[in-house]
Amino acid sequence: MVRKPLVLLTVCLAALTINLSTMIVNIALPTLAEDLDAGTRSLLWIVDGYNLAFAALVLAMGSLSDRFGRRPALIVGLAGFALSNAAAALVDSSGALIALRVAMGVFAALIFPTTLSIIANTFTGRRERASALGLWGASVGVGVALGPVGGGVLLSHFSWHSVFWAVVPVALVTIAMAVVFVPESRDTTVPRIDRPGFAISVAALGILTWTIIEAPAHGWGSPETIVGFVVAALLVAAFVRVERAVEHPMIDVTLFLDRRFSAACAAVTIAFFALFGFVFLITQFFQFVRDYSALETGVRFLPVALSIATASIVGGMLAPRLGTRAVVTPGLVMMGASFLWISTIGADVPFATVVVPQMILLGGGIGLVSTPATESIMQVLPPARAGVGSAVNDATRELGGTLGVAVVGSLFSFQYGERVVSLLGGAVDAPTADRAADSVGFAHALAQRVPGLESAVDTAFLDGFGQACLIVGVLCLVGAVVAALSLPADRYDPLAPVEPELAAAGPDGDRPIR
Repeated sequence: MVRKPLVLLTVCLAALTINLSTMIVNIALPTLAEDLDAGTRSLLWIVDGYNLAFAALVLAMGSLSDRFGRRPALIVGLAGFALSNAAAALVDSSGALIALRVAMGVFAALIFPTTLSIIANTFTGRRERASALGLWGASVGVGVALGPVGGGVLLSHFSWHSVFWAVVPVALVTIAMAVVFVPESRDTTVPRIDRPGFAISVAALGILTWTIIEAPAHGWGSPETIVGFVVAALLVAAFVRVERAVEHPMIDVTLFLDRRFSAACAAVTIAFFALFGFVFLITQFFQFVRDYSALETGVRFLPVALSIATASIVGGMLAPRLGTRAVVTPGLVMMGASFLWISTIGADVPFATVVVPQMILLGGGIGLVSTPATESIMQVLPPARAGVGSAVNDATRELGGTLGVAVVGSLFSFQYGERVVSLLGGAVDAPTADRAADSVGFAHALAQRVPGLESAVDTAFLDGFGQACLIVGVLCLVGAVVAALSLPADRYDPLAPVEPELAAAGPDGDRPIR
């Protein structure tokens, strides 16, 4: 007999490990900017190298875990994740760290779809599955909470290398739990990976991300940027054409004709676009503009983290009773309102009376979107193909996160760079002003050394910050309109069983989940 609570605890801890790593790195960005002399583009790649590898590989990894076994996939992924974090703790350059962040993304792409696939095959009733998905979603909020606080504690006493060492024991404990508690399951009918589709999708996402991140340096209207967007668009069109033609596509693009699937994917993408972009900027706002320490910054993430965790559980409970549309649409409206509000803040904004309500509104909206939308995605496919469904869900999350960091970071970088050069004027020479435009960390250190520059640097930062938040807020509201028009309004019976796993026990070690 499978002990379902222990299985759920194991996969939630695995998901927590990934989210913990993501948030710990974000809290360390200002420290990395100073210690590694990393500019804004390098920081973007430190974050998005991980996100890009995750998003590009997660579909293929979901199919592999279905085909060769979900428990070994989880164990291999966790082991690789631990090793790449240990290696990152030993490097001393931004280039090497970016390379290892890409490696972490590869193994995270193997872990994350496997956790959701295990849930779908273990919890076969809609009510228990919705509750399990709510707890799984809450682990995202717990990671958002523990990552910044834990990272702040570590950075207050140790170097930035410690934030990578901290992930290793968590991953090792999760490996031990997976060996003991997680049963084996697989779908031996899953076909081989669609190599042409895989190659085209990786190229499309890579070129798009590179184009967005490098656009502030080249110029948004430069030939390099325009060509990059055109090539990415052509590759996306080629991907759709290839997937419709091959016998066993990496993803059945006709799934997006189902409103439950396509609208829910869009909602998840927008939610994580907003979250990752917000985290990237607010971390630097707290430490550079407000002069908070890493620990003080980490503690100030608790409102958004706890509200994500709480709303994820509430959203999972409400969706069967009210319908997906009635839960997701208000969540996107809450997110849009929070970003429009955040875009108005100044350097001296009160934390308790303004920033905390903003964070609660944002986190509550993300939680209400993520769990019901994930459940809507998973209802489209049977549990035997849960790895594909979970991989699509994870791909939308990471696609949103990758583009969120790239777009929000680049919008900020472009506006901040132009504004800081203008405001510094004749106070510093041109090379110094250009370096300040490239690195907020350098500009902050410069403002501390040269009297009268702090106000100019803060003003430039807030101009870029406000413009980026304004655009994200509008995007969330547009997403709310699409959700209201497209998501299913029907309620469903939470006690109704879903289709059981098709694979029966056999000599290859498969066994049904009970």
